[in-house]
Amino acid sequence: MALIAALGMVGSSISFEVAGKKIGSLTVNILRLIQALIFLSITSFFVRGIAFPIDASLKEYTFLGISGFIGMFLGDLFMFESFVLLGARITTLIMTTVPVVTALSAWIILGETLSFKEILAILLTIGGIFLVMFYGNGKGEKVKEQKTKFPIRGIFCAIGGVLGQSLGMVFSKIGLESYNSLAATQIRVIVAIIAFTFLISIKGRWKEVKKGMKDKAALKWLVVGSFFGPFLGVTAMLIALKNTSAGIVSTLSSTSPVLVIPFCIFIFKEKVKPIEILGAIISVGGASLFFI
Repeated sequence: MALIAALGMVGSSISFEVAGKKIGSLTVNILRLIQALIFLSITSFFVRGIAFPIDASLKEYTFLGISGFIGMFLGDLFMFESFVLLGARITTLIMTTVPVVTALSAWIILGETLSFKEILAILLTIGGIFLVMFYGNGKGEKVKEQKTKFPIRGIFCAIGGVLGQSLGMVFSKIGLESYNSLAATQIRVIVAIIAFTFLISIKGRWKEVKKGMKDKAALKWLVVGSFFGPFLGVTAMLIALKNTSAGIVSTLSSTSPVLVIPFCIFIFKEKVKPIEILGAIISVGGASLFFI
């Protein structure tokens, strides 16, 4: 399930990148969540017999709501802003620390522990992702040399994204326990929609959102991204959280920078360098340690 979550993130990241360039990240954030809620509600109706999570307890609403606010609102908000300020490569590189922060947070908050083999697996997987992101993006042929400047605001936004993703996952695990993963995703998405609605209202950006809704090409990409990301990816991640530790789930679901390589080769016809292949092998090798 954690690997399916990673694949879902691959599909959503490609789709949201295309849509974001057309209609802006804030519009993408609110529309992707609304579309995801539609997918989740329809699926929940056929699977559970009820469209909305009206059977959740106060504890489940509280912790899953906190998770949705921290992870799907604050975490994504900071991450998207970091993409603008630092660029995708540096942001994603910083985001590779999410499994470590998640494992530490789960240890402090949940009392979860990892074996030596699991710690080694996490370090190997992150090392492979680091190679792919650091040496892969922006170092290809015909790339103009630029002086690299990392604004402090961008770095803080990336750190905010890491903390949001990590703590969101830990609070999800607390809220899940015996509750349905599909309904749990709905609660997280609903809270994030409310938060983004409040933010857009304060900023007075509804005209921008309405304009984005008229872009048919962007909406098509949004539908694809919403299905693979907030619907399939997040639900799969919550199912994984019910069955193993937060640190392991975070590590496996963070392999998307590696898993995206075949899609870049076959869909975008990009050239992949040997160092990227090496990084992929190391990352997959690290992830496979969890199953040995």
